[in-house]
Amino acid sequence: MSLALCKSTARFLFNAATANKISKLPVQCIRHGQPPTQIVTQLKAHDFLTLQNYTTEEMKYLLWVAADLKERIKCKGEYLPLLQGKSLAMIFEKRSTRTRLSTETGFALLGGHPCFLTTQDIHLGINENITDTARVLSTMTDAILARVYNHIDLEVLAQEATIPVINGLSDSDHPLQILADYLTLQEHYGSLHGLTLSWIGDGNNVLNSIMLSAAKFGMNLHVATPKGFEPDPTVTKIAVEDSIKHHTKLLLTSDPSEAAKGANVLITDTWISMGQEEEKEKRMRAFQGYQITMKTAKVAAADWTFLHCLPRKPEEVDDEVFYSPQSLVFQETENRKWTVMAVMVSLLTDYSPQLQKPTF
Repeated sequence: MSLALCKSTARFLFNAATANKISKLPVQCIRHGQPPTQIVTQLKAHDFLTLQNYTTEEMKYLLWVAADLKERIKCKGEYLPLLQGKSLAMIFEKRSTRTRLSTETGFALLGGHPCFLTTQDIHLGINENITDTARVLSTMTDAILARVYNHIDLEVLAQEATIPVINGLSDSDHPLQILADYLTLQEHYGSLHGLTLSWIGDGNNVLNSIMLSAAKFGMNLHVATPKGFEPDPTVTKIAVEDSIKHHTKLLLTSDPSEAAKGANVLITDTWISMGQEEEKEKRMRAFQGYQITMKTAKVAAADWTFLHCLPRKPEEVDDEVFYSPQSLVFQETENRKWTVMAVMVSLLTDYSPQLQKPTF
């Protein structure tokens, strides 16, 4: 491990407001162990809606900041009030454990004030349209994190707000989860490049975010979904193009064993997302044979690991795998906190990481 634990489709609207936010930002140089001519990735005032619109270097930078904050705060016990005096509007249309706790505790740990808002607390889309809500929040807070059903609502928020907007989950993307996954894999394997990820499950928002980013890190991706539950065609088209560009392998199949063959990382997620409860019986029938077990792992690489964004149900992965030494799910969960902190710090400050840049 190069980073031991305490050693250690277009969906994004790059609008005029965002352009104005970043047009006057100064370029900074790395001052710690790197040539002064090397430019630090600058993300201040950007939105964070989908990994499709983040370059490889920008995603690596976010992971670098996450590793840096984890090392300095958790391992060294430093107090870093980087967001002191700032406030965050947290809009949650869907219930949440990890997204809420990671964001709320992370923002507070950095000295900021998070404001948790549900549809029972504000008028979002009911007595007040999203445009007006975005403009109101822009006058009172420094950033918005929204966990919504419809991705278009995030686009409207980003278009109308004059402050950064962060996707806490939508029907089509879950980029914060994937940053946590990648940080976890970097910590475990020492590098992401060359890994083969195997997704066995639903063609959902989490898979979309993997498909829009894995090839940029030089990772191969095997995807097994039941017929009728394939990933979004637009996302697939982009993933194919990225795979060709970055010389990686993309496999799409309906056979879980084929997808698992030779994979370093086995990944799954809920078969029934929030809002799909009426489809439960249909989905349970369709996903027969998709449970990840030690039999699945037998065809994987010798160093295989397992990821699940949680909450988990036994039909998706059995206890033997879920609680095995190869399961990284609770490390993955903790890293939700460090990665969302990295996003918030990067979008709201000029912070430069002190830790040596990890290998990706």
